[in-house]
Amino acid sequence: MKRLVALGLMVLFGSTVAAGDWPQWRGPKRDGVSTETGLLKEWPKDGPKLVWTYPDAGLGFSAVAIRDGLLYTLGTRKEDEVVLVVDAATGKELWTAKIGPIYTFQGNVWGDGPRGTPTLDGDRLYALGAQGDLVTIDLTKKAEIWRKNLIKDFGGVMMTEWGYSESPLVVDDMVLVTPGGMKGLVVALDKTTGALLWQSSDVAHKAPYSSIMPATIHGVPQLLQLSFQEPTGGFVNSLDAKTGKLLWQAPIFKGSNYAICPTPIVKDNLVYVTAGYGGGCHTFEIDDKFKVKDLFGKAAQKKVKNTHGGVVLVDGKIYGHSERNGWVCQDIKTGAMDWEDNTTYETKSGSILAADGMLYLYGEEGNVALAKATPEGPTLNVVSEFKLPQLSKYPKTRDTSRQSKAWSHPVIANGKLFVRDCEFIYCYDVKK
Repeated sequence: MKRLVALGLMVLFGSTVAAGDWPQWRGPKRDGVSTETGLLKEWPKDGPKLVWTYPDAGLGFSAVAIRDGLLYTLGTRKEDEVVLVVDAATGKELWTAKIGPIYTFQGNVWGDGPRGTPTLDGDRLYALGAQGDLVTIDLTKKAEIWRKNLIKDFGGVMMTEWGYSESPLVVDDMVLVTPGGMKGLVVALDKTTGALLWQSSDVAHKAPYSSIMPATIHGVPQLLQLSFQEPTGGFVNSLDAKTGKLLWQAPIFKGSNYAICPTPIVKDNLVYVTAGYGGGCHTFEIDDKFKVKDLFGKAAQKKVKNTHGGVVLVDGKIYGHSERNGWVCQDIKTGAMDWEDNTTYETKSGSILAADGMLYLYGEEGNVALAKATPEGPTLNVVSEFKLPQLSKYPKTRDTSRQSKAWSHPVIANGKLFVRDCEFIYCYDVKK
């Protein structure tokens, strides 16, 4: 079993990522923070210039990945989940590739289709369908190379019934995904052949909806992933990137939970996690013996309960949406709240990214806002706001609260803002 795991934990293609590209879930570092500058600090009344609209993404909540002028995402065609490849300059569809059958189940009124975002690595793309189909596509030949199924091949078990939502992680020669179940939480596969390198049997928990976060803490490459064990509760786990062995583990809530979704945030030896649906938030300080200390008191732990919109770290402050407190700003080290605001920009759930000193907010009702990334309150500092020109037609039910919403995460790449609402993908020019 030969493989190389670099001490610096080179994720994806490391230094070959072009400035401005967004090659995977939450960007080059998986932290939801763009390094682009020269972006608009304020938008016109009706929003920034709309460059194009792509109306045929189909079902699903996948975000987009951008590289070398091409946009990649997951969507649907008839009864299949597919990879969609679109010209990022024009919005013209170029080609598609099949992943597997559409994810759904009887009584599902929250929306069918894929949830994860494709991952780009060299001339290959890795995509995980909601039914657990992991597919590798040759981007040059536009053809499938190999595939695995997380349930059939690795005994995978999700924490609840909403389908696999993870975005694969590529580290050096490995592609990593989270089947969950008694055989082990995470698997590492040879990215060239799909051969199993290891499965983390130290953690036999159910899989969450979150994606793995790579980190190097005290010089040790590791992989951070959340998990759920019934009836105990939720956990954050750190696995050795070379072997999959458990390095450290910490509880994040007790009892049952509907869904654990957000990707962990890492800053030096600090790991921030949050979960909604009755969860909470923590910052864990990891010492050089891998002993874990929770820096938050009980009051701070209840302040941020992020459902599935994620959070970002800017200058030591956590920004994001909490299911009861609205938009929040929290100190990563102390848990102290700089402000909580559920009135300035109302939404039941919202996703976020940061770029050039600003926050880009996307509410589940289809509203997009630009705000200053500042702890100075007392409220969220919204500068501009607009609504998408057209929203997808969601399934109608007697309970109008139980319908799909705009839950994809926004992306900034090469001066453009990409926003998806299921079947529609919008591209806006946000460069000065």
